[in-house]
Amino acid sequence: MKINVCVQSRASNQKVICNEDGSLKVYVRSPAVEGKANKEMLELLSKKFDVPKTLIKIVSGHNNRNKIIELP
Repeated sequence: MKINVCVQSRASNQKVICNEDGSLKVYVRSPAVEGKANKEMLELLSKKFDVPKTLIKIVSGHNNRNKIIELP
């Protein structure tokens, strides 16, 4: 399953919000430097969907706030 994700780095709280269109908005505390925000995003999504973070893949948008991720 592929999902559109928008990541907001340097947020005060960590949270995952589901939008009406099926996309996600993920707030992370880490800055978008050296993949830290991506790593934290994967950890949050892993907890939310109860899947190992190694099974969640970023299909596109590694260096962008708008990403497409793939879940098993």
